[in-house]
Amino acid sequence: MKALNKKVAGVILAAGSASRMGKTKQLLPYKDKIILDHVIANSQKSELSEFVLVLGYCADEIMQNIDLSDCYSDIEIVINKDYQNGQSSSLKKGLEKVSDNCDGAMFLLGDQPLVTDAIINKLLYAFETSDASFVIPYCNGKRGNPVIAARSMFPRLNSLSADNGARVLFKEFENEIIKVPVDDNAILEDIDTKDDYEKLILKG
Repeated sequence: MKALNKKVAGVILAAGSASRMGKTKQLLPYKDKIILDHVIANSQKSELSEFVLVLGYCADEIMQNIDLSDCYSDIEIVINKDYQNGQSSSLKKGLEKVSDNCDGAMFLLGDQPLVTDAIINKLLYAFETSDASFVIPYCNGKRGNPVIAARSMFPRLNSLSADNGARVLFKEFENEIIKVPVDDNAILEDIDTKDDYEKLILKG
C-alpha cells in the first residue's frame, strides 16, 4: 500500500461492561492472546497514524493483562469513568486524545479480533481518496465496523448522547458516506455473548 497523506487515529473502544457475556470479554483467550490484544495488534500493523485505547469497566484488570510491551508502547490509554453512559461516552473520551494533525478517526471495537490490518487499510485508502464524512464497511449489504469519521464530524460526534455511537449521524449524512464493500464477515462479528465466543473459538 502506498504511503497515505491523510492521518487517521485508531480509537479502540473497549470500555463496556459486557453484561450479556457475564465476564470481561476483553480478557477472554483467543489463540495465543486475549481478544483485546488481537485488536490492538491488528490496528498497529495497519497504516493508522496513532492509537488510543479507551477502557472503563475493569480497567485496572485489563491493563494488568494486555501486552503493552514493544510495539504497543505508543498507544495512549484513557479511562472512561462514565462508561455506563454508553458507547458515545467512550467515543468522545477517545476523541479528546486524537492529535490536532489527524484528518480523521477510526473507531475500532475491542471485541472484534478478526478485523485484520488489511481490512483497516482498505478503509483508510477509501478515506484517502475521497472527501467523505464517514467511511463505513459493508458485507453482504450489512453495515459493519470499524468506521472512519472525518475531522469535520468531530463536533457532531462530541454532541452524541446515550448508547448510540456514531450511527445516529449516518442517516443525516448519508450523502457524505463512502460504503466500502468488504468480503469478510469479520466486520459484522463482535463478541457479545457466550455463543459468539464459542463460534469464534470454533473458527480457530
